[in-house]
Amino acid sequence: MDVPDRAYLSVAPMMDWTDRHCRYLHRLLSRRVRLYTEMVTAPALVRGGATHLLRFDPTEHPVALQLGGSDPGELAEAAAMAEAEGYDEINLNVGCPSDRVQSGTFGAVLMKSPALVADCLLAMRQAVSVPVTVKCRIGVNDQDPAVVLPDFLDHVRGAGINEVAIHARKAWLDGLSPKENREVPPLDYDLVLAMKDRFSDLSIWINGGIGSLEQAQSFLARGLDGVMIGRAAYQTPWDTLGTADQVIWGEASPFASPDEAVRAIVPYIDAHLAEGGGLHAVTRHMLGLFFGRPGARAWRRHLSENAHKDGANSDVVLAALDLIEARRAA
Repeated sequence: MDVPDRAYLSVAPMMDWTDRHCRYLHRLLSRRVRLYTEMVTAPALVRGGATHLLRFDPTEHPVALQLGGSDPGELAEAAAMAEAEGYDEINLNVGCPSDRVQSGTFGAVLMKSPALVADCLLAMRQAVSVPVTVKCRIGVNDQDPAVVLPDFLDHVRGAGINEVAIHARKAWLDGLSPKENREVPPLDYDLVLAMKDRFSDLSIWINGGIGSLEQAQSFLARGLDGVMIGRAAYQTPWDTLGTADQVIWGEASPFASPDEAVRAIVPYIDAHLAEGGGLHAVTRHMLGLFFGRPGARAWRRHLSENAHKDGANSDVVLAALDLIEARRAA
C-alpha cells in the first residue's frame, strides 16, 4: 500500500505503560511508527519542576510528548520545555477520563469546553515550532457525538491545528473506571470516517479497539490519515509492531524474529542497570513479545518470577529466551 508521508501508524499514549523503556522496545521493533509518552501534566513540569519526566532516548525519534492541562499559559510553557528537550510533536490530552484528570480540569472533561481547548492549542502552537496536535474522544456523558465532535473540530481547526487523533468512543465521566472507559462505551468508527469526509483538510487519525495491522490498513485505505494502536501494541508488540515497517510502509523490518529483538535490547538493559535501575522496569514491557508462540507462557513466567529479585540482570532475559528456544526445538 502506498502510504503518504503524513499517514502514520502510532502507539497511543497510555498511562503506566508507554514509559521510556516501553518506547525503546517499540522503537527497536519499528523504525517508522510514531511513539507517544505517557501523559505528563503541564503543572508538574512548570510548577513542580519534574523535568525528569521529559527524559527519552534519542533513538526513540519520532516521539511525541502528550501534555495534560487546561491553562493556556502553563501549557505553552510546558510545550516550550518539551521542544527544548527535542520532542518531535506536542499532543494535548482531551481524552483521559480518570477522576484524577477530571479534578485537574483536563483530559476528556475538556470535550465540554471546546473554546478553552482552542485557546490552549493556540497558545501551545505559538510557543513552539514543532507540530501541535490533539487527542480527543467523540464526546462525553450524554453529549451527542454527531453534534459535539464537528463543533470540537471546528474550534481545533480555528486554532491552527491540522492533526487530530480521535478515540472513537465516548468517555463516561461518572460510573465507569478508566479501564471500563476503554472497553464499555461502543465504538463509532463511522463517525470518525464521516469527520474525515467533512474536514478533509484535517489530518485525522483513528484510535480505539484496533487490534491488528490488517485493521489498520483497512482504515488507511478508507482515507484516514493515520491509525493509533493502543493495548494491542503493548500486549502483542511483535505482532503489531515487528512487521509494521514492512506491512504499512513497504520497508524492511528491523528484525526477522522477536528473538533478535530480545538480544538487541540487552545492551540497553545493561546500561539501565548500571545507572541503578531495576530489571523489572524494562522486562514488564516485554512479556507479550512471544504471544501466541511456543514457549510464550514459560517466557512470561520466568521474567515475572525473576526480574524483581535482587541482583537480577540481563542473564534473566537470556535464560527466558533459552526457554523459548528449547520449547521450539522440542
